[in-house]
Amino acid sequence: MERQDLFGPQRERHLQREAPLAARMRPRTLEEFLGQQEIVGPGRLLRRAIETDRVPSMILFGPAGSGKTTLARIVAAGTSHHFEQLSAVAAGVADVRRIMEEARERLGLHGKRTIVFIDEIHRFNRAQQDALLPAVEDGTVVLIGSTTENPFFALNAALLSRCRLFRLDRLSDDDVRTILDRALEDAERGLGRLRVELDAEAREHLVRVAAGDARSALNALELAVKATVPDDEGVYHITQAAAADAVQRRVLRYDRAGDEHYDVLSAYIKSLRGSDPDAAVYWMARMLEAGEDPRAVARRLVVAASEDVGNADPRALLVAVAAAQAVEFVGLPEAQIPLAQATIYVAAAPKSNACYLALERAREDVRELDNPAVPPHLRDASYRGAERLGHGRGYRYPHEYPGHHVAQVYLPPGLRTPYYVPTEQGEEARLGRRLRELGRLPETSGDR
Repeated sequence: MERQDLFGPQRERHLQREAPLAARMRPRTLEEFLGQQEIVGPGRLLRRAIETDRVPSMILFGPAGSGKTTLARIVAAGTSHHFEQLSAVAAGVADVRRIMEEARERLGLHGKRTIVFIDEIHRFNRAQQDALLPAVEDGTVVLIGSTTENPFFALNAALLSRCRLFRLDRLSDDDVRTILDRALEDAERGLGRLRVELDAEAREHLVRVAAGDARSALNALELAVKATVPDDEGVYHITQAAAADAVQRRVLRYDRAGDEHYDVLSAYIKSLRGSDPDAAVYWMARMLEAGEDPRAVARRLVVAASEDVGNADPRALLVAVAAAQAVEFVGLPEAQIPLAQATIYVAAAPKSNACYLALERAREDVRELDNPAVPPHLRDASYRGAERLGHGRGYRYPHEYPGHHVAQVYLPPGLRTPYYVPTEQGEEARLGRRLRELGRLPETSGDR
């Protein structure tokens, strides 16, 4: 009897109680699963596949704590398949081949297919990935792999071509708040048996620092509760200081929806414009440390590269856009590095707002002046009958002239040009000289 208790349901219940809060609160159904509605929302492909028990082999790609392992287990629980799980960190080729052989026997003897879930599949080398191919290709197993790395770089093409790719996004702040609230209320799996009072500021700190990672938020909440001594009435009062101590991150005064957000972001933009790389990196670091969305930083960086640098250094925009793409490609924390590189480049670059001013001047004319018809020689002459209407008549093709340029009017009369007045900064000085040589800019062109 003792042996049965030790290794039976009682032991499982004991292990469940002792498991970390994040493991205990793992969603068990699609109804409990938060986020990723583009993948598992009503009518979506993966949801239909689960409901009809026709799950394809797939790769789940997304940041930590976005629900990849949870979704794999929900998929398995919602089908009639046998479920096997491997960690790519610990498993070898022999483990893969053993599971594939057991899956073949199971299918042959019982007609039961097997789902094989491989966590961190990007850690498998080419030989290990190749060992999966035959069973995946002939349908002996349904492979579900999870990875935080871009699968087009981390997995070989043969394996990837046999799997559907589902990209998971980091959870929203509202999703993380809901997950924390569920953990506080759930008496069976969560902290509901305890009297925990989580201050609003503490809750927001946990949400902000988690940055869309549900596991991180729950681990921090659990540690904060364990480190707190209940008061005389048995209440665990979790303050902002306790929450900050639990995640080893001091509280930064920063409200992503309030004045502090706009003030720090303004300081970042003005430091970029003012050519102070140290200040720009400081304000960027302060935003990211406080949990700001790195995409918000990247967006402002791209705008500054055009608005404040412009053609004084056209490479600034390329660098800023590359950093924005890197944010999506690698995610935090590594994305901070290309953001810092681009921030320093844009801050140090020569400055010109001539492109921004050109746009504003053109918009003023569009809004305030009559909008005359397009001159006939500039109208589209590519369709039948256009020539009879006089479209394109008198247009001169620049490439047929020396220097690939010919004097020609491209604007209707009455507009308040020039819109674009290059400065003498960086590359823009060269553009100004060329435009003057072409007669597109007066020799002395100051402000309008």
